[in-house]
Parts: sequence; structure tokens; C-alpha cells
Amino acid sequence: MPNVTENASTTEQRTDPPADRPPVPGASGAEPAGPPRLMLLDGHSLAYRAFFALPAENFTTGDGRPTNAVYGFTSMLANTVRDERPTHLAVAFDVSRRTWRSERFAEYKANRSATPDEFRGQVTAIGELLDGMNVPRFAVEGFEADDIIATLATRAAAEGFEVLVVTGDRDSFQLVSDRITVLYPTKGVSELTRFTPAAVEEKYGLAPERYPDFAALRGDPSDNLPGIPGVGEKTAVKWLRQFGSLEELLERAEEVKGKVGANLREHLESVRLNRELTEMVRDMDLPAGPADLVRAPYDREAVTALLDSLEFRNRSLRERLFAIDPAEAEADGGDGAGTGEEGPGIEGTRLASGAVADWLERHADGPVGLALLDEWKLGSGTVHALAIARPDGPAAHIDPTDADADDERALAEWLADPGRPKVVHGAKQARRVLAEHGWEVAGVTMDTALAAYLIQPGRRSFDLEGLGLEFLGREPVATGGSDGQLALDADEDAESEALMRRARTVLDLGTALAERLRDVGAEDLLHDMELPVSDLLARMERAGIAADRGRLERLEQQFAAAVRQAVEDAHTAVGHEFNLGSPKQLQEVLFGELGLPRTKKTKTGWTTDADALMWLAGQTEHELPVLMLRYREQAKLRTTVEGLIKAIAPDGRIHTTFQQTVAATGRLSSTDPNLQNIPVRTDEGRAIRGAFVVGEGWECLLTADYSQIELRVMAHLSEDEGLIDAFTSGEDLHDTVASQVFSVPRDRVDPEMRRKTKAMSYGLAYGLSAFGLSQQLGIGADEARRLMDTYFERFGGVRDYLQRVVGEATAVGYTHTILGRRRYLPDLSSTDRRRREMAERMALNAPIQGTAADIVKIAMLRVDTALRREGLRTRMLLQVHDEIVLEVAPGERAVVEDLVRREMAGAVELRVPLDVSIGVGDTWEAAAH
Repeated sequence: MPNVTENASTTEQRTDPPADRPPVPGASGAEPAGPPRLMLLDGHSLAYRAFFALPAENFTTGDGRPTNAVYGFTSMLANTVRDERPTHLAVAFDVSRRTWRSERFAEYKANRSATPDEFRGQVTAIGELLDGMNVPRFAVEGFEADDIIATLATRAAAEGFEVLVVTGDRDSFQLVSDRITVLYPTKGVSELTRFTPAAVEEKYGLAPERYPDFAALRGDPSDNLPGIPGVGEKTAVKWLRQFGSLEELLERAEEVKGKVGANLREHLESVRLNRELTEMVRDMDLPAGPADLVRAPYDREAVTALLDSLEFRNRSLRERLFAIDPAEAEADGGDGAGTGEEGPGIEGTRLASGAVADWLERHADGPVGLALLDEWKLGSGTVHALAIARPDGPAAHIDPTDADADDERALAEWLADPGRPKVVHGAKQARRVLAEHGWEVAGVTMDTALAAYLIQPGRRSFDLEGLGLEFLGREPVATGGSDGQLALDADEDAESEALMRRARTVLDLGTALAERLRDVGAEDLLHDMELPVSDLLARMERAGIAADRGRLERLEQQFAAAVRQAVEDAHTAVGHEFNLGSPKQLQEVLFGELGLPRTKKTKTGWTTDADALMWLAGQTEHELPVLMLRYREQAKLRTTVEGLIKAIAPDGRIHTTFQQTVAATGRLSSTDPNLQNIPVRTDEGRAIRGAFVVGEGWECLLTADYSQIELRVMAHLSEDEGLIDAFTSGEDLHDTVASQVFSVPRDRVDPEMRRKTKAMSYGLAYGLSAFGLSQQLGIGADEARRLMDTYFERFGGVRDYLQRVVGEATAVGYTHTILGRRRYLPDLSSTDRRRREMAERMALNAPIQGTAADIVKIAMLRVDTALRREGLRTRMLLQVHDEIVLEVAPGERAVVEDLVRREMAGAVELRVPLDVSIGVGDTWEAAAH
């Protein structure tokens, strides 16, 4: 280890505290009641956690700078300082990965991936924020932030401070003592767990000072420190309890019996090295000590300017940040703790039996927030509790098991009353589970998850916790139900209050999002499309689709046999057994033993993905690449069928869950099980679809979808006369287009011409490049470019549209469908060529695919509305890959077929007709068309 005194140098830190720093914050500058409290934060650790906790695409400035790490760090800092009220504060940062540890062990942290581009620069912004807040920050060349924290914490504890260490590094547990507590993030950076000596011992069975011994034996994958084969946490703890310390264990290693003992003796040197690297440095020479870290008033102008430059317009975040300014504490004669961290107060009431009707009559006439504590699984659900919150404070907690008959009747009438407006987070889930109690839900005027989706369609998560933090600055509510609510084993009073606070957060979030919806022109999309679709999807999920278990079980056996055969064939082809599911072993066989041409290099070696295997199959005559493709295909099919069998509910039907907020383009997807995993055009896929059958008491299944909808949308948007004529001519589209591209009569178009033209037409609709087209068609890039150039000569309107849509999206930062659905693409302005080109491909695709998705949703609503208007029993079951599946009631087939064709064809008015294909049959496959 280097000599700290001689070799340490500081970078990016303030070392001379201002001479006019005030006394320790307290009422009127008075001495604090207890010992001074020093809070030390691991800047890089917390910023990195914030970066992954908040999606970058939702925190980006107008000029494309990501700010999610800064936002999350700032929010965490404001909340933690508010809650813990430190008198002294400092933040430590790493300088680089080159430290005394990496010099001692070259592989230290060598397994970590490169810093994401979106994270770069955000640490600098955090540093500027801390400077504006007058918070000291340290970074020392050759050392990690851990060492700085360990030195300051040890020194402060010796000087009588109470010390709080906020870090996501478990090695910090070795610092824990009666005076030092570690606050360890367990959920992003919003939830911190306190590690005291008792907590460390409870979790690991060891005192904190033994933690480095424990880590040395266990190894640390995050730091790339090797463990001992066969030795996990339990064995490490057992040894340390038995021998008392690592040093004693290593001295008496011969006493450890068995294979693990032999492994220990073989790895003594690596364990000793682990122990040295895990130990934190506690005696660094630093230019400031604990007493110099007293909190000081902000440079409010600098902090405000930085928040403005980062475009942090969230009022609550600013209020929380300035509420902890020591200058505020002095002005208020308080401690700067701030208020409002959990949102406005509520007047909560746990309604007793018989009190529900009166409360609903007096308080639930205007807009209210509704939250549920529920369970849902395989076609059944239970509501354990409901909470209702008004905007002016009153809130109620209702336990259905305590409700009497009058209560249930009043609640059912209120839920079903369209004139009683309700704000819900996840209306589909609420409708689905409430229906299990016989309760219909009407009057949902706002679904905060769907609203946020329309505002930020690229967001990864739409959980209430993240949205409340971002749009309200609201503290997260304890979660754990099927739509993110409370744990069922929580304390009743705490559960009740938290559920009511959740309802209030839903209500307030709805108000905030309504304004944003107006800003992005998405109000009509929410009220006229997404909310009605969520109602329809809830009914579809409850209905499910009947499944033939016996047929699925036979298919599972068939695919399992195919997997076994593929494994045997692969072993025979190579001459020995190996694990086909191991990328590492497959790489050794393909590129080591067989010497096949090497594919693209990745972090884990030469890639063996499907594209690589297909390329290898074309480059070599060896059969292994083809066998591997067959093995993976059959294994995937087997997994798909196994999932379907497990998903069959007691009613004999499969109840998939439709997702409205996953695809940024507006498309629906499904999960549990994912029905989009079933291949559409293969024999195996058709066999699986054959196991979805018409239910008992119904006449048949009917399927309907649009023919070539993406290309019809492209014709409409581009206004290309040639493409429009191709659709309106009544001839085969691809033959018509191919005849123009290849300058031959229609009757001279051969299958290869048609194949190339069809691939190019769809490729353009999906933003396919010339290189991508060449890969798809198996032709040279030059030929693909000539083919595209010829296409654009014949269809200049398409070329002009594709150029125009990218230019317009770059100018405004988003694309939109014909109905106004936006997709934001900040990377259109990125200086990273790969990111920019990817965003350009998305800009080409989003208006076309998004408009197609909108049309399908409109069609679903029109069909459903017409079925109910005409009093028909036929019901919609599925929507997969733009296909709608209905279960037809006896005697209704002819009228339903006409109804579906009429309503779908009239969904929207385009410059080309919408062509609807319909099929009927006893199974999903038999109803194909």
C-alpha cells in the first residue's frame, strides 16, 4: 500500500472551509442537545444506484443531456439529510479505477463494464450541486471513496461524533460500531436500511469487525475477488465462529476436513490477498477533518442556476432541497428538517361495519383517489382492503371482510356510478380484481399509469412510487400487493394509513398528470382510447381462452424428445458430450476444437447468438451450427408449452395479462403467459395454437386482423400515388410493387422478385437500412442499396416521407401517430453516431407502427361496443400480433362476422381501404385465415 502522506493528492474538492461558517445548526445557533452528527456519503455508489433506479429516457434536458443520476442523488440527499439531521456533512468520490488495490491485484474490479455514456458527466454536475450547497467533497488519487469515508468516520468517532455512512458498498459494514451506523440502500436510493452492530450480527451472524474476514472467504464478484470453490456464506460464517478469526483459521487450515478443506488450503494466498484488499484504509492524510465539515448555508443563486440548467422543474424537489439549507434552519429557529415529505396530511378513518354508506355519501361525491390491497392469480382475485382519499384531506380505509350487507351495497353502487369520478393507478387491474367480488367499476376519469405512459412512453417503469417521486416529490409508500400496494402481514394501523396515503398520492398525481396530458395533446387518447381499452382488456383477461391440456402435454413431450435428439446429434457431431446451454463451452467447441470462423467479439467471447449460428451455417459445412439452432428452437418451444400448461386455471382456461404500458409505440403485449411467444408461421406454432379451443357452450372461435396494415399506413402517411394505386388496384400488392421496382409486367414477377420487394416494403416501414436488408435477404450491401434506390425512384413519396419524418422528429424531439400519440427520441440529437442512428430508425418506424396500434385499439373498441349494443353474447378473448380472437355464442356466427368486418373496416379513414381478414374454427389454428 502506498504511503498516504507522501503520495496522496486531492482532486475536485474544497479543502478550506469558509471562515464565516456558522455554528452547528440548531435553534438560533445554540449548541445541539446531543453529540455532533457527521453524515458521510459515497458519491459514486449512490449516483450509480440513482442512475439505474431512474430511467435515463425520462430525465433528459432539451439538448439531450441525461440527468437521472443527478436527480436521484439530489432527491436522496434532500430526504436523507432531512430525516437524519446531520450537523456535519461530506461526500467522497472515486477518482478512477487505478488505486492501490488495482496495483496490488491487477484483476481488481476488472470485470466491471464500462461506464455508461449516459452516466458520464453527471458526477460533475453532482459536484457542482454540492459546491453550491457548500458541502465538502473529497476525491484522492490512488484511493477509493471507501478509504476516505473510513478515515473520516474513524477519526470522527474517536472525537465523539455520531457517524452515519450512506453507501451501497457492503464492505462498509466493517466500520459499524456503537458510534458508526451504515445506511445501506435496499431499493434504489429511496429506501435505506440501518446497519448497527446488532443488525450486522443478525444478518451475517458475525460482529462487524469480522466482516473483512467473512468477505475474504466468500469472495466478492462485484470487485472480482475470487472465492473458494464450494465455500459460500454459511461455510465462511461457520469457520469464523469455529476458529474465531480468519488469521486463526488460516493458521489451522489443516484441521478443516473434506473437499472444502482441500480447497481452502489451495487458495490460502488468494484469501490473504482478499483480506488485504477488503480492509479499508483508516489513516489517510486528508486536508480537512471531521470538525471542518460543519454544514454551511447554500449559495442559493448557484444552486438555483444549476437546477434550472438541469431543467429540474419539480417544485417539490426544490422545496425539499432548500428546506435542508442551514440558513433556513437559522431563519426559522429550527433544525432545517423541512416538512411535507410524505405529502399533505390526511384525516384517515378506518370505517367500522355499517359506516361505509354514510362516509361515501358525505365524502365520495367529487373526484377521489382509489387504492386497493389485493391479490390476483390465474383467474381469481381477492380485495383485502380499499382506500379512498378526497383532495381536501378526508380518507377512508374499508375492509370488505368487515362490511355488512348495507356497506357492500353502498360500495358496489358507488363503484359502478359513472357520475362519481375516480382516479386510479392501474384501472385494468382494479377492474379485474373488483369484478371477482361482483363489483363493476365505472367513472374512472384518470388512470395515472396510463397517463404517465402517454406522457413518457419510453419509460421503463410506471410504478406509483417512481411517479410520485418524480412528479410530486412524494415519499414512497410501503409496497407489496399485486399492483404495488402493501404487504398483507403489515401492522394493521400502518397498513391502513399507508393505503390511504397511497390513495391520496394517486389523486394528487392525477392532477399533476392531467396538466401534462394537456401539454402533450394526449387527453383524448387517454379518455377515448386507453381508458376504454383498459376496461375491455380487464374483461378479456377474466374471460380467458379455453385450452386443451392433453394436447399441450403431448406437444411438451414431443418438443422434449426433439431437444434430447438435438443434444445427442450435437454430441455425435463433436465426438464428445458438452453442455449445449453453456455459451462458454459452445465457444470452446466451435472456435477452439472445430476451428470454425470466428464471429463478432463480445465481452464474454465470440458471440453464439442465432444470427451468428446462421452465419456459421452458411460459412461452413459442419453440422453443429444447424444442430444448435434446432436445439434452441425446440427448447424454446418446450418452455413455451410448459408455461402454457402451468397457466391453465381451474376453469380450464388460460388468462393472460395484457400490458398497455410496455411498448413505446402503443402496441399491446401479453405476459403470464406471453402469447406473442407462439410462432405464427411455423408448423410447431400452428400446432400450439391448435391447443387453444372454443369453450364448452360456445359455437366457435373467430379471428380477424388487418391485411398489410403497416404498409397501408405508410401509403397514407407518405401520400405516394404509386403505392396508393397498388392498394386500390385490387391486385396482389407485392406483385404490383415488384413489377414497378423490377420494371416487368405483373405476370412476369417471379417468387424471388416478390420476396425481395416484400422484405423491402416491410423493412422500410420498420426503419430497415440497406445493410439490414442485405442481411435479411442474403445479398450484398451494394445490391441492397441499388434495390432501395430503385424502389425510391418508383415511389418517391415514400422516400420524401421517410426523410421528412426524421427531420421533423429531430427538430421537435418526438414523432407522432395520426391520432397524436407521441414517442420521444432525445438521442436524435446525440453526438454518439450509433445512438443517433438507432433513434433515426425508431423515428421512421414509430409513426407507422404506432398508428397501426392505434387503429387496432379503435377496432377493438368498435367491435366490443357493437356487440354490446346489439345485445350479443359473443365476447372478445385475445389480441395478439394485431389479431383479434372472439368466442362466438351459438347462433351468432353470421351476424358477428358481418359486424366485425364492418366495424374494423370503418375504424379510421385512410387514403387506402382497410382490408379485414376473418376466419372461424374450433381452435385458434383452425380459425386462421
